[in-house]
Amino acid sequence: MKCFKNFSQILTLEKASQKDGRLLTPDDLSVLNKASIVFDEDKIHWVGLANELPKQFHHIPSHDCEGYVLTPEIVDSHTHLVFGGDRSFEYSMRLNGADYQEIANAGGGILSTMENTITTDEEELFQTGIERIERIASYGVGSIEIKSGYGLTVESERKISHVIDRLKKHFSGKIQIFNTYLAAHAVPKTYDNSHEYMQKVVYPLLEELAEQNIIDFIDIFHEEGYFNYQDSEELFKVATKLGIKIKIHADEFNDNKGALLASRYNAVSADHLLCTGEDGIDALANSQTVATLLPGTAYFLGKPLAEAQKFLKAGCKVALASDYNPGSCHCDNILLIASLCAKNFNLNMAQLWSALCLNSAHALGLYDQGALIAGNKPRFSFFKCSSIDQITYSWGRNFAISENQLIQETHQT
Repeated sequence: MKCFKNFSQILTLEKASQKDGRLLTPDDLSVLNKASIVFDEDKIHWVGLANELPKQFHHIPSHDCEGYVLTPEIVDSHTHLVFGGDRSFEYSMRLNGADYQEIANAGGGILSTMENTITTDEEELFQTGIERIERIASYGVGSIEIKSGYGLTVESERKISHVIDRLKKHFSGKIQIFNTYLAAHAVPKTYDNSHEYMQKVVYPLLEELAEQNIIDFIDIFHEEGYFNYQDSEELFKVATKLGIKIKIHADEFNDNKGALLASRYNAVSADHLLCTGEDGIDALANSQTVATLLPGTAYFLGKPLAEAQKFLKAGCKVALASDYNPGSCHCDNILLIASLCAKNFNLNMAQLWSALCLNSAHALGLYDQGALIAGNKPRFSFFKCSSIDQITYSWGRNFAISENQLIQETHQT
C-alpha cells in the first residue's frame, strides 16, 4: 500500500462522478487543497485532506508531494496512431490553398497512408507505435485507444490489429491500450460497393480476430460515400453476437442518424458529431453512449467545431479525444487540444476535466476510473505544478511527470 501526502491539489471529480458526467457546474470539479491519497495496486482506499488522514494509514511510508498536483488519469479514447508514411507535405499544400483533390493528385490523401502502411513491415509499425505511445504518455495520458483502418485488405488489417495487440502487451501494467477494429474505414476502389467490401474483408477478418480475443471494440465510418446505415447496423449486430463493444464515427459530414444508431445499440461512444440533429442529441442524452468531440480535426482542417453546448445542455456525457492520425489531425497531445478548445466550446473547468478523465474513460467502457474516490482503480496523472489551473492555462507546456519521477523527486517519511 502507498500513501502520497500533501499534494498542493488533488482533483477528485467526485461530484462529477456522482452526476455521471452530465450537466456539470464549476462546483462539480471537486478540488482538494493540501490533500493525500492512499492506494494499492488494485484500488484507492482513501482520499482527503492531509490533516484528516485516518490513523489506520499513519504507519504507511509516504512521500511528501507538496508542489505537485494529482488528477484522475487522462484518457485519449480516439486515435489512429498505427500507420506508415509521412504526409507533412499535404499540410503545407493545404496552407497554400490546395483542396483535397489537388492533394490526392499529388500523391497524398488516405490512399497514400494505405499504401505506406501496407508496405511497412510489422516490426517497423510496432517500433514506431512504441515511440508514439511513449510521447503521448509523457503528456500525462495513461489510457489510449488505437484503431486499425489504414490497410483495408484482410492481410494489412490483420497486420495492424496484431501490431496494436503487441503494443497492448508491451505496455501492460503501465499504459492501458485498447484495440479497435476499424476495417470499415473506407471502401477500396477494387470493390463495387460497401456491402461487397464488408462481406469479403470486414466480417471474415472480424470473426478471425474475435476468436483470437484481441479486439476490444469495433468501429465504422458511418457516412455518405463510405458506409451507410444498413452497413453499420449489420456490423453492430455481428459485433453484439461476438460480444465485442461498439464505437462509431458518426454524423461528421452529414446528419446520417449515426448518433441515434449508436444509442440504439448501446455503443460506448459516438465520435465527431459535427452534424448531429436534435433527435440524435436527445438519444445520446438518454443513453450511456458518450458523445466524443474531436476539435483537433476541426482546427487542423480549418473547419467549424462541433456545437458542444447543445450536447452539454441536453445532458449528454461529453468527452474530448485527439483523433491523432496522419491526415486530418497530426497532433497527439489531447491536453493541448483540450486547452485550446475549452473557451471555444465554453466549457467550465468541471466539464473540461471530466471530458479528459471521467467521460473519456467511460468512452472506453472504463467505469471504475476517471474519478479519485475510494474503490476506484488507482489510475492517476501527476503534474509538477502548484495548481490545476496552471495545467490548461499554459498552452503547450508539459507539467506531467510519471509516478516513478514523483517518487524520486519527493521526500519519503
